[in-house]
Amino acid sequence: MEFELIAKTFMGLEPVLAQELTQLGANNVQIGRRMVSFSGNKEMMYRANFQLHTAIRILKPIKHFKARSADEVYEEIKKIDWSQYIEKGKTFSVDSVVYSEEFRNSRFVTYKVKDAIVDQFREKTGERPNISVSNPDIRLNIHIAEDNATLSLDSSGESLHRRGYRQESVEAPLNEVLAAGMILMTGWKGETDFIDPMCGSGTLLIEAALIAHNMSPGIFRKEFAFEKWADYDPDLFDSIYNDDSKEREFTHHIYGYDVDMKAVNTARLNVKAAGLSNDISVEQQDFKDFKQPQEKAIMVTNPPYGERISTPNLLGTYKMIGERLKHQFMGNNAWILSYREECFDQIGLKPSIKIPLYNGSLECEFRKYSMFNGKLKEFRSEGGIVKTDEEKKQMAEKHRFKKNREFKKRLEEEEENEEGDIRSFKFHTFDKGNHKDRRDDRRRDDRRSSRRDDDRGGKRFDKGGKRGNGRDYGKKYRRYDDED
Repeated sequence: MEFELIAKTFMGLEPVLAQELTQLGANNVQIGRRMVSFSGNKEMMYRANFQLHTAIRILKPIKHFKARSADEVYEEIKKIDWSQYIEKGKTFSVDSVVYSEEFRNSRFVTYKVKDAIVDQFREKTGERPNISVSNPDIRLNIHIAEDNATLSLDSSGESLHRRGYRQESVEAPLNEVLAAGMILMTGWKGETDFIDPMCGSGTLLIEAALIAHNMSPGIFRKEFAFEKWADYDPDLFDSIYNDDSKEREFTHHIYGYDVDMKAVNTARLNVKAAGLSNDISVEQQDFKDFKQPQEKAIMVTNPPYGERISTPNLLGTYKMIGERLKHQFMGNNAWILSYREECFDQIGLKPSIKIPLYNGSLECEFRKYSMFNGKLKEFRSEGGIVKTDEEKKQMAEKHRFKKNREFKKRLEEEEENEEGDIRSFKFHTFDKGNHKDRRDDRRRDDRRSSRRDDDRGGKRFDKGGKRGNGRDYGKKYRRYDDED
């Protein structure tokens, strides 16, 4: 049986997410503001959580209604038979997102929803369910836009950008979902080498490897919220979790560089945790020393903006980037995400496409630079492509930057945007002393058994190339856990 679903994402990534959902086989895919709606069955909901690179949350709407007052919210929520969703002894939490003149405070809406649920249980059973903010059994989401309300079950739990491979972080890390979206926007799927000359903690490198191998980003996660639902089908999810039939070989290589040795060590640690040491090399190198790669390559990078991370000479850094590209990246494409127009101006090269994209609450641009020798006319006559047909179509859209700016004020005010804001992330430090013990304690069944990356080359096998159930699959995954 198919039902309505909503995949939430960051502003600017909606078309990429819609394409991912279409390729996944979802029906009725429709783009909205920072979300894509679609329909599918239970398997599609599980796959959306497990396989999508650019979703931050998958919601399952259970009721749409008009919310013209607090009393109306309370009464509509109370009409739902909550015994279907919250079993005896289970805990729940409510997350509210509100754009309304009537409701100025999202917490007020949260309390009204909680009161309605608790009162219903108390009247019917004499007992009330407990509310748990940190680790609830059932997560609810209410979204109110003016007087239109949607109440949903949150099937994801912790935001899907928290893949589980990140062991340590550098300052102002790039969000994993944004990194994956940037790579998918370039169209790269592993056909060439991949380079990030300012790699920080290695997020772009790891997301690139997952895309190149067509690996599901959910393989590292400890759990999803739907695993606590009353109708959870563990066999169905096991079959999805263990299916690596669509994965592919990656015959090229991914190179990361950073001038900061601490960032290099952090990136190496994260790469190893993801089991991708065979595919990714990380070295200390200043971008000013970058040399023309021997093989065809794509460059995707996120230099400092001067907001959280600056350099002694920010504009000089961007001028150096332009010089390196012009002299040492001929015959290749470079994609740069940045914030300030004056920084882009210093690059001194004409971009073939500009894409508006938000990094947290910062209104950025993602620009493509096609590097070629000689004149543009000669380059095209030899079959060179500066803009693809899809890129031409995007550039022809009127008001595409203005369209995104209309929602900036709302974006900055919305509490839930903390998931995407580079200034509010909380990442966990890798504790070498007890990581293995903690991992073993949290291993919940044989399906979640080890995804190994050792010094012998990062292979994802156990002894004999078998997964935990004894069958010979040739690969074996572990979900790496964030600390609670």
